[in-house]
Amino acid sequence: MELRLIFYILDLIGVAVFAASGTLAAMASHLDLLGVMVLAAMTAIGGGTVRDLLLNRHPVFWIEDPKPLLVIVGSALFTILWVQVLPIPTDALLIADALGLALFAMSGAKVAEAQGCRALIVILMGTLTGVGGGLVRDILSVKVPLILRKDIYATAAIAGILLYILLKKAGMPPRWAFGAGLVSIVVVRLLAIQLGLRLPSF
Repeated sequence: MELRLIFYILDLIGVAVFAASGTLAAMASHLDLLGVMVLAAMTAIGGGTVRDLLLNRHPVFWIEDPKPLLVIVGSALFTILWVQVLPIPTDALLIADALGLALFAMSGAKVAEAQGCRALIVILMGTLTGVGGGLVRDILSVKVPLILRKDIYATAAIAGILLYILLKKAGMPPRWAFGAGLVSIVVVRLLAIQLGLRLPSF
């Protein structure tokens, strides 16, 4: 299987996970089915959409390839059915969310690189792709956004993208540097959850 296809499949898995997260948030806010679908979609593709608009990339990725929209609908419906009969798999969702964050952040960084952006913009666009959907989800759910709280979330994305850039500059092959950045985001996020690590608050 080609590396590009593997990343594409992983990206769709990330869409499914974030859509499930948005669905759970919508259900907790007692939204109707349309509201659930809207919040699921905003969570799953919100960050990438804002990234594409800021980078002047047209058409926006989900217009060029509508498969993410189909994944969102399927994931939202599956989540709705799941919670009717089984408890929410919190631990599994946290792990999947960490993977989704890593995939979206790194893919966003690659998109910005392909547009010829400087390192700082690559970091910003990658982080926006990873956390933007969750930011929209929290705002629409009337919550303080996760990235504005003490949780090590956006920080994990920034660290992973920075590691990727530094490893590439040091001469590591791009695919290995990409993998290292991806793994580091997942590890940092999961360690932060497991050990209760948080940024200082003021």
